[in-house]
Amino acid sequence: MSVRSRPVLALALAAILLACAAPAPAHAAPPGNKDAVLAAWTQPAAASFARWHIARMNKPEWRKYGFDWSTDGCTGGPERPFGYDFRTACYRHDFGYRNYGAAGTFKRNKARLDYAFLADLGRVCGRQQPVRRPLCVVLARTYYRAAQRFGHVPARL
Repeated sequence: MSVRSRPVLALALAAILLACAAPAPAHAAPPGNKDAVLAAWTQPAAASFARWHIARMNKPEWRKYGFDWSTDGCTGGPERPFGYDFRTACYRHDFGYRNYGAAGTFKRNKARLDYAFLADLGRVCGRQQPVRRPLCVVLARTYYRAAQRFGHVPARL
């Protein structure tokens, strides 16, 4: 080994050791009980959405809770109306409906789930160019009102 390659090797070894010693990501150890996790993942805040989305990408880590991750998308409505991608907002909304439905606590949580849906849709609209944002907001409110009025737990529960 040449003298010049030793510093590079030392840096590489240090990086490997740091990676091994680093704490596990937040999603690696499921916190709390199922009700607490479900509540944490169904709040209107962007952080709640982010935690749910990370968990959705790592479902096996959450298997012990028996969550229902199934979805019917935007329940018959377009998932990308005029190019606005509402899919993930609809998926989280379904997650809340299905899991609170299975827990028997849907009615007392429905208003919050619908409001979280509106917040998720609003974040989609917030990422749009200013000229496209107003139509997105109108569509988001329409989807929200439809969920308020017609949203219910799927019949199979």
